[in-house]
Amino acid sequence: MQFNNSSPIYVQITQYIHDLIINTAWVEEERIPSVRDMAMQLEVNPNTVIRAYSILQDEGILENQRGIGYFTAKDARTLVLKKKREQFIRRELPNLFASMRTLGITLEDIETYFLLFKKEQNDHEIES
Repeated sequence: MQFNNSSPIYVQITQYIHDLIINTAWVEEERIPSVRDMAMQLEVNPNTVIRAYSILQDEGILENQRGIGYFTAKDARTLVLKKKREQFIRRELPNLFASMRTLGITLEDIETYFLLFKKEQNDHEIES
C-alpha cells in the first residue's frame, strides 16, 4: 500500500480496509490480521493500526474478541457500502452536478453514457 500526504495514515488504512471488505477480500465474521501483523504488512507503527482498528470498531465494521483478535462484523460489507454511498452523495455528487451545469451536460446525457458504459463492461466480461 502506498500512502500519500492528503490524509493521515490511519485514515488511509481505514479506507484500505473498507476496500478489502467491499471487494470481499475480507468476508464477514472472518478473523483479520492482528495489529502487529497488519503493522508489519503495511510498514507502519502498530499504534497507527490500533487507531484505524479502533475507528472501524466504533463504526461497527470490526469487532474485537478479547484474547482472540479482531473480526469483521456480521454486516460489515453493508455498513461500509452505506458509508461509502453517503460519502459519495455528500462529497462527489455536488462537484459532478456543478461540472454538469458548467458544461451543459444533462441527466439524459449521463443516462446515455451510463448505458454505454454498462454495455462496454458487459462486453468486456464476456470476452474475459
